[in-house]
Amino acid sequence: MGEAVEIESIISAKTGGCPEDCVFCSQSARYTTDVQRAPMLDTHALVELARRTRALGGTEFCIVVAVRGPDERMLRSVIEATLAIRAEVDIEVAASLGILKEGQAERLATAGVHRYNHNLEAGPRFFPRICTTHTFDDRVETCRRVIAAGMELCSGGIFGMGETWDDRLDLAFALRDLGTREIPCNFLNPRPGTPLAGAELLRPLEALRCVAVFRCVNPAAVIRYAGGREVVLRDLQAYGMLAGANGLIVGNYLTTLGRSAEIDLAMLADVGMPVATRPLTGTVGCAPLWRRGTYRADQRIDKDGCAPPVGGLPAIRRLQRAEGPGVAF
Repeated sequence: MGEAVEIESIISAKTGGCPEDCVFCSQSARYTTDVQRAPMLDTHALVELARRTRALGGTEFCIVVAVRGPDERMLRSVIEATLAIRAEVDIEVAASLGILKEGQAERLATAGVHRYNHNLEAGPRFFPRICTTHTFDDRVETCRRVIAAGMELCSGGIFGMGETWDDRLDLAFALRDLGTREIPCNFLNPRPGTPLAGAELLRPLEALRCVAVFRCVNPAAVIRYAGGREVVLRDLQAYGMLAGANGLIVGNYLTTLGRSAEIDLAMLADVGMPVATRPLTGTVGCAPLWRRGTYRADQRIDKDGCAPPVGGLPAIRRLQRAEGPGVAF
């Protein structure tokens, strides 16, 4: 992939109130934390945040919601936002909406979602210690639906939850076997009120070894430096880039603060790693059937959660015939 680094920002489009019991997560409704619940951001707000990400040099903008999985209303909201962002901002759109049901991945792919994030979080043997409301296999099933729908799979984990190196290798090889294209490497930043609130921070050198090992096991994936690096690695963050990371989440995370994008960009300049101008995997989201520039934020969303082009459903059918098979409404 060369020396370029892929820049991404993530936004908590709907915060708090998740019914799952993941022991590391301050957005779980089962724990008393300082996270304030917030409703879904509207399309206009998401477009503006995507625009800011692009201005920083980002090539991907990820819409994240705190849920077990999306209901119909949420799915339609994310599809509408994806269409609007792709019409108005030169950036790829990713999404992280939890466990997907049959048919939902296809609808997101048709709207132009480039990557879908669904972290396995831990290997299969360790997973029952961090979550009991769904299984490791539930997560794997969603990952397979993402790939079958034609989106790139983004899936990674969190280091420092008490797992062994065997557990980490289980995760690294599970991600390899799925064909994961992007792997976020998160480091536990213990959140007050969660069961892991008292966990010790991972040692910096061990965190760097995690990055290096996941790069060795997954040589063709984007290894994305993600949450917790600021508190775990502190002044050694640049070494993670040299250990094998070639992706960065810049700015703040879902419920914790990151550092400024300017500092991260300066770090990349210091280690001689340029910012990528396109996704490092070489793929982009599917081209919408409506042409860029024809979408309006107030445009009607049809029964399948997609916005017709000017001319309505007859125009969709004409464009389907022109584009060929493989795209359905």
